[in-house]
Amino acid sequence: MDSIKANNSIIHFNNNCYTSLNQHIDKNNFSKIFILVDENTHQYCLPIFLEKLETELTIEIIEIESGEINKTIDTCVGVWNTLSELDADRKSLMINIGGGVITDLGGFVACTFKRGITFINVPTTLLSMVDASVGGKTGVDLGHLKNQIGVISNPDLVLIDTHFLDTLPQNQMKSGLAEMLKHGLITGENYWNKFQDLSKLSLDDLDELIHESVVIKKNVVEEDPFENGLRKTLNYGHTLGHAVESYFLSHPNKKTLLHGEAIVVGMILASYISSELVGFPKKTTDEIKQLFLSYYNKVTIEESDYPAIIELLKYDKKNNHGNINFVLLEDIGKPKIDCLVDNKLIIASFKYYAS
Repeated sequence: MDSIKANNSIIHFNNNCYTSLNQHIDKNNFSKIFILVDENTHQYCLPIFLEKLETELTIEIIEIESGEINKTIDTCVGVWNTLSELDADRKSLMINIGGGVITDLGGFVACTFKRGITFINVPTTLLSMVDASVGGKTGVDLGHLKNQIGVISNPDLVLIDTHFLDTLPQNQMKSGLAEMLKHGLITGENYWNKFQDLSKLSLDDLDELIHESVVIKKNVVEEDPFENGLRKTLNYGHTLGHAVESYFLSHPNKKTLLHGEAIVVGMILASYISSELVGFPKKTTDEIKQLFLSYYNKVTIEESDYPAIIELLKYDKKNNHGNINFVLLEDIGKPKIDCLVDNKLIIASFKYYAS
């Protein structure tokens, strides 16, 4: 697969990853290398990565606990302190090996340590390959509110080695698939139609779909790097999806949802709202619901949960001037941004999802 230039980053795939990484290290005068992992990537991915890393530089491994619940400023403080204790300086290189939690948090740590050190992202989950790999968004959650603190800053390199997907459980693969399905809905039927029967897809097909998904996001981000217009379309399904994810993360009696699981809920809700508000075909809404629920288990959301989820919408990053702004669809490949939605319609969408 060809490498992709995206703003100030270069995204390499599979065998090109390690050749490019070693060349990058060789031509830059880095003082030390710090590799951020969680307990899973430490065990399953780091040994593979280190075998292909060619350098005489000192390498320090920093491990944090996995999971969205650890994507916090407190975790950042721990990593910043460790960097200081291990004599990191402004010529240090940070390599983040993991899913979106690792790349988001590790990128934020690198951007803010000594006012910024160079970092490289090595996404190891399908979700992080097709989503977190492009766009330069770094950051952490504020309590249970997702991605409230952060900056936009691109890594020097993004290394997508799809062999790491062999280490993932099925639910993590499905979580990443949700973002690819979203890319199809907002981009057009050519890409969307490729997901209508996943049983017919080979591993080579998956590599090509990942590459195409990265190109889709890269094209959007390059046109609108700071999310003033077009880039908002990448949030399709995320306004309510993030609220559902945050609610389930904070509720003591709810099972925490993976990001993609929550976004699937959000996309079904957004499709229903689109059909009611901006003319999205109702037949297509039903087809989307049927397709998604053939891949994903339905999430139980009680009517008593609706008010708390709706209350969380006010923290969505697309909001401005007190308005909650949705991304909706007029048709597949025709997103419409900055749509205002009445709470009654939101509740109706939840009832449609539950039916």
